[in-house]
Amino acid sequence: MDYLVKAILLCFSASCYFTSVESIDSSRNVPTEDKNVTRWMPRPIHFDGGQKFQFEDSIQHLAMWRTEPGKFYGLRAQMSIWGSPDQQVHQESGASILVSCEKDGRIASVQAGFHIDPYMHNNRDVRFFTYWTRDVDNSPGCYNLQCPGFVPANGAALVPGQAVAPPSVYGEQARYVTINLNKDPNSGDWVVYRHDLETPSYLGHFPGDICPSTPRTLALTGFVSYPKNAQGPPMGSGHLPNDQDDKKTAYFKHIKLYDGRGRTVDPITTPMVRVVDRPDCYDETGVTVKIKSGYMFYYGGPPGCKG
Repeated sequence: MDYLVKAILLCFSASCYFTSVESIDSSRNVPTEDKNVTRWMPRPIHFDGGQKFQFEDSIQHLAMWRTEPGKFYGLRAQMSIWGSPDQQVHQESGASILVSCEKDGRIASVQAGFHIDPYMHNNRDVRFFTYWTRDVDNSPGCYNLQCPGFVPANGAALVPGQAVAPPSVYGEQARYVTINLNKDPNSGDWVVYRHDLETPSYLGHFPGDICPSTPRTLALTGFVSYPKNAQGPPMGSGHLPNDQDDKKTAYFKHIKLYDGRGRTVDPITTPMVRVVDRPDCYDETGVTVKIKSGYMFYYGGPPGCKG
């Protein structure tokens, strides 16, 4: 989906000194400059009867915290899971962790997260997804297992395209999945694990040559997309962020970075950039530290955004 977004992105730098809820059960069924931040996001592609096509007149909005370009090796975060039962067919809403890298003027990207996409999946389930592209500007990239790229592990606890249930219940129950996307120091591949089970579960990997170079940018983002001249879907819980109630607001918690040896570190000295292009529709809090939540932020917004 090529996005023709012409919104002014409200980006600024901030130094971030980047608890626990019930784990979700599984069931089978983006820089060069801030004005170009959408280049660091996936350009999703939809499939119809095996034929690929893109919606050219689409809008995407973000609630993102990202690093400046640098020598980074990946992210891990606890991501809250929210449903969207009234979402329209050509709307997408989700959240992801993303790694982008630039080489010879081309930006490549690998990504893992959760979304609701009725057009792609023919229902409104919350589904785990992966996405990658070797050239954000010139290639639409690929979701899940629809083309060679992401290699799932045998017996993985989550497979790309698999539904997860149940989602969070507003005001009653917060549910989450914790995943990482980081460069394996031995193989050089970009590996994905699930960490909210009794033991970490290997989900699969992206080949390392998809995103081999530095500088790299890491991002944690809520996102929506929808056709021009239509209204946007909810992001997260469908409510603007409330930093006092995990049961009412979408979040990223226990945010960790990876070093070159594959070890997790707190992002205590890592400068971050806030990207919120429509704060009147979708917003996010600052990155803070809580005793039971680690480095975290809240994000989200209601349905009905126009333009």
